[in-house]
Amino acid sequence: MQAVIAIPEVTAPAGQQGTHSLLMQQVAGVPLIERIILTASRAGANEILLITTGIPDYALARRISRDTNSFGVRVRFLHSRRFDPHESSSWDRLRQYLSDPFLWIPWNWVTTKQLLRDLPVRDVASVNLSLPAQVSFLAVGDDDASTIAAPENGGIRITSAHDIGKAERFLVANSGKVLDGIHTSFNRRLCRPFVRLLSHTAITPNAVTFGGVVVSVLSAIAFARGGYMYSVLGALLFYIAGLFDEMDGMLARIKFAESPRGTWLEGFADGLSYLLLFGGIAIGLIHQYGKAAIVMGALLLLGAILALVATSLQRSRATTADRPNEYLGRMYQLLDKDSGNWISRAVRHLQAFVRRGVMVHYIVIFTVIGALPLIFVLATIGAHLTWIVTLYFNRRFFAQPFRVGVTPTVNAMKESL
Repeated sequence: MQAVIAIPEVTAPAGQQGTHSLLMQQVAGVPLIERIILTASRAGANEILLITTGIPDYALARRISRDTNSFGVRVRFLHSRRFDPHESSSWDRLRQYLSDPFLWIPWNWVTTKQLLRDLPVRDVASVNLSLPAQVSFLAVGDDDASTIAAPENGGIRITSAHDIGKAERFLVANSGKVLDGIHTSFNRRLCRPFVRLLSHTAITPNAVTFGGVVVSVLSAIAFARGGYMYSVLGALLFYIAGLFDEMDGMLARIKFAESPRGTWLEGFADGLSYLLLFGGIAIGLIHQYGKAAIVMGALLLLGAILALVATSLQRSRATTADRPNEYLGRMYQLLDKDSGNWISRAVRHLQAFVRRGVMVHYIVIFTVIGALPLIFVLATIGAHLTWIVTLYFNRRFFAQPFRVGVTPTVNAMKESL
């Protein structure tokens, strides 16, 4: 798919310097025009056509090319003496350079890749080109196309520096994932101001991940001390560590810093956090239950390690090496298709309850009501069921390694193991 972005001359009444200043205005740590280009690329555009008018700004073109190339995105520049997307003559002059259909994005429209993917294909004569649209010269016109192609909450238009804050709040609010539930959505709301702040620093998503591990260590130490108040403190710290787990993914998405390495690191950090959590709880419970807690802790540790290894194997089989983030989405797709099998159906319904964004809530609740032994037993049973069921699905779904030709329908970015 081709994405077309135009920088009209009328946007620079103060001359080239004014255009350069607005185009390179930082939006959540990424220059505006680069954000537009990278969002189009993440939405599936394999060619970016950037149309410029007025006096060519070669320095700006070189910077855009250099910075987008570092993300693996190549931009093709096309200079036109005059271009107005609302005039058919402008499109006629450029017709030879355009694919059909193509993705049209106004140069100052900040949005998300998912919103761009959801745009229907519409006729160029009927669509509202003040907003993003999937445009075709061959599609049949539709009087309601502008309404359908550009939802009211589909983005923020940047016309001055005053719009930057609104755009950043929009991006952070939409930095979740398709598979987020009510618990995870609540967690992300708490994280929003911190993610926006972090986006203007040099702190990387991986650094946030490591920060979450440090908080998990403190949580384990508190649980290991035993006693009700230390356990409540440990539960609250584990909840905060869970918020770090949300923030690293949100920050990675709005700064275009997703990577296979980051996905694996996040999964490893999640597994380690659980090991630290239940190790700390086991030590704390030894003060009350003695040998029984030691035996249960050993069983839980064994189950957790086996579950981590089995899930890592399944992720490598379920996805390609460059897309480990699609693991959970692909599993949901396969479980839905296999709903005739009672095991697949049960796992599909129960899986949401064991995700970290949900578990942190239950850890706090069970700790506050004094039911830590119960959650410890449930965790032990769950850990062993996890590796057994994972091996079952490895054999059922992934007897052969995942091939590049198979594309999952749900893109679940940076899901944890």
